[in-house]
Amino acid sequence: MLEFYKNKRVLITGHTGFKGSWLAVWLHQMGAQIIGFAQDAYTEKDNFVLSKIGEKIIDLRGDIRDINQLKDAFEKYQPEIVFHLAAQSLVRQSYKYATETYETNVIGSINLMEAFRACSAAKVAVMITSDKCYENKEQLTPYKEEDAMGGYDPYSSSKGAAEIAISSWRRSFMNPKDYEKHGKSIASARAGNVIGGGDWTKDRIIPDCIRAIESNTAIEIRNPKAIRPWQHVLEPLSGYLLLAQKMWENPIDYCEGWNFGPVTNSIANVWEIANQIVSNYGKGELKNIITNDNLHEAQLLTLDIKKAQSRLNWSPRLSLKETVELTVEWYKKYETLDVYDLCVNQILKYTKK
Repeated sequence: MLEFYKNKRVLITGHTGFKGSWLAVWLHQMGAQIIGFAQDAYTEKDNFVLSKIGEKIIDLRGDIRDINQLKDAFEKYQPEIVFHLAAQSLVRQSYKYATETYETNVIGSINLMEAFRACSAAKVAVMITSDKCYENKEQLTPYKEEDAMGGYDPYSSSKGAAEIAISSWRRSFMNPKDYEKHGKSIASARAGNVIGGGDWTKDRIIPDCIRAIESNTAIEIRNPKAIRPWQHVLEPLSGYLLLAQKMWENPIDYCEGWNFGPVTNSIANVWEIANQIVSNYGKGELKNIITNDNLHEAQLLTLDIKKAQSRLNWSPRLSLKETVELTVEWYKKYETLDVYDLCVNQILKYTKK
């Protein structure tokens, strides 16, 4: 990938977010010319802010709900590859701002595809959705790419709706059978619960743990028995990067949906993962709390990754123990080390595996 991404013009929507900032750092290290399009970072402690990656790329502010802003960015900078990560990404937030969640996750995705479609230079788009896009029946069997889209809450259902829109736009306007006419390849990627350094988003277990540890208060666990497929942020990002390269080299065979989840032994409940955070950090206390908001949250959701393993030759490299260790390392060092260098060192440590 080092040679492939060198000097490629790459647009990242949501580059100020957790996953987007890590992707920007990784691509910058590989020599890509990066254009970031996003709203402001969530906090002043976010990985995007502390790593100062915005100073090393073309850093644009915009709202994906505004198609004219998107089209202007595409027209001006002529990206060749697009990673679409901008989203309203919180389940609990989606109950409070349901309309905004749909506008961002569904209409925003459609706007991105329209801007991508109108740009002659743009060849590959990887649309990031979520493992929650599936119609979750709380089953033990992992979900495969061909399983039904759906979702109980506004966030999950908006991701399912985005997947349906992506499939429709691909078949209607960027059909692989007509590739010679349009020259576009578009795919979607679904990942599980992603953790890593620099995430301070509200109502996520790792940021909640770190905030409590730093303030010497008990870590309140709202949903301790919920089972999640935990993975370090670099795991799905490596999948997205590999997928985009495969699409560039063979645009007809890879333009479809892909799961990028952890191996089975990286699936654990929220209480277990919080315990591991405390153990690695060296301090902290867990407190089981009962919420009375009656908001539905899935208790079980896992992904089948055999397709990515067999066709992309992609597999997770980190155990759950290594995932937690790498995550806690960032939070223990971000105040004393150069955060960009900290991220690069973790990327190099990961790629050596």
